[in-house]
Amino acid sequence: MPQFGYSFHTHDNASYVRASGREVDVSPKMAREVCESIKGLSIDSARNFLEEVADMKRPVAYRRFKLKRGHRKQLQGFPTGGYPTKCAREILRVLENLQNNAEHRGMNTEHLRIIHAAASAGRRLKRFEPRAFGRSSPSIHVLTHIELVAKEVS
Repeated sequence: MPQFGYSFHTHDNASYVRASGREVDVSPKMAREVCESIKGLSIDSARNFLEEVADMKRPVAYRRFKLKRGHRKQLQGFPTGGYPTKCAREILRVLENLQNNAEHRGMNTEHLRIIHAAASAGRRLKRFEPRAFGRSSPSIHVLTHIELVAKEVS
């Protein structure tokens, strides 16, 4: 069993709550863009944002991975965006886990703000696609690690 760490480190663990989704089957690039969008939001507004993205009612701004992507008129500041629905659903699951962890620790979930949201590439699964004349080509599938950290703000 692998030992996973967090990319967010602190000495004061009493005021922070963490949750992670390890080796989730979503795109690391899209997960990074969704995590960048929910950073700094409260738990309720992040949940509403992710539900709207999953229902394709609100786009996510693509800030880094934006080449050959369509523009969305609903976005302000960053015109390039999209609707990563699968990624939004998985991050919503991690967000619900974060809220449950906060309730278990006795924190007030209405005063929680997401201060750290990160997605990184996880394990690579290598498969082979059969080709013509007895050949094969590698097909590499990348899994994703998702981390959320929230702090109780008064």
